[in-house]
Amino acid sequence: MEKSVHTSEYASLRAAVRRLRDDAGLSQRELATKLNVAPSWVAKVESGERRLDVVEFYWLISACRGDAAAIFSTLCGQFARRRRSDGAKGASSP
Repeated sequence: MEKSVHTSEYASLRAAVRRLRDDAGLSQRELATKLNVAPSWVAKVESGERRLDVVEFYWLISACRGDAAAIFSTLCGQFARRRRSDGAKGASSP
């Protein structure tokens, strides 16, 4: 199994985090201040250099005034569709 940070699913997670921060009108520095972390922490999460655990995901989404459960559910739906699509491609290969 490959490391999750190198998957298209993790890229989707990072994009969702970045989009939510942008939609909240927050810079990386402003979000870092809300989370009491260094601005580099936010940059590393968004670039995929630092892995985000589920608790940190919740804190980050909440700091952006987002609904972590709804965002997680949306991402899980995207992941499942991608897996089904990948499985269908593999099934049709000789």
